[in-house]
Amino acid sequence: MPTSGSTSATLRVLVVDDHPIVRKGLVDLLNGAPGLSVCADASSIAESLDALSACQAHVAVIDLSLGTENGLELVATVAERHPDVRVLVLSGHDEDLYADRALKAGALGYIKKDQSPAELIAAVRRVGSGRSYVSAVAAERILTTLGSTRRKEDVQLPVDRLSDRERHVLTLIGKGLATRAIAEQLKLSVKTIESHYAHFKEKLGVRNGRELMRLAVGWSDEIGRAHV
Repeated sequence: MPTSGSTSATLRVLVVDDHPIVRKGLVDLLNGAPGLSVCADASSIAESLDALSACQAHVAVIDLSLGTENGLELVATVAERHPDVRVLVLSGHDEDLYADRALKAGALGYIKKDQSPAELIAAVRRVGSGRSYVSAVAAERILTTLGSTRRKEDVQLPVDRLSDRERHVLTLIGKGLATRAIAEQLKLSVKTIESHYAHFKEKLGVRNGRELMRLAVGWSDEIGRAHV
């Protein structure tokens, strides 16, 4: 629920994480930092968008894994509907895989969950002031690729060819969900999910359902290891 008592000099923060204990810890941490005040917290995309409309947050701290939902979709939606809200992605996912995607979706910063509380507070303040935040390693990698051409197809990882939605579907396949169950969770038609399967075979170079399942399980395991 939105909280009151913030002054005009205080950065109002929305915290989005699907784990209640983690979310409570983040709320307490940020509320205890001078100049920061959590105006709302949420565990899903719908709750987050409702909270943003109600509490007028300056900064949204968003986890990429929101149960069966994709945090990147929330980042892109916030960038489109609430352009004045600055987004900091807080995630356990590998920076090499997700920092660039988060920034391209509209985030102003990306910080991993293994950083210190002080570093998180500094990142929130930096993003709240309108400046970008990434780790030194990520910044160096991004700078070295500025102005370069896209990676050639023969050195591109297969999953790099997938859209964010397709990656999400692939993760659910790897978790053992059937086509209809995936469609119900994502609120899509069975036909749409089946079209994703066809795209997977083309983009990932798999020949049949067994090869697709093997790849999907490996991808889902990788996501599981990264998710804190």
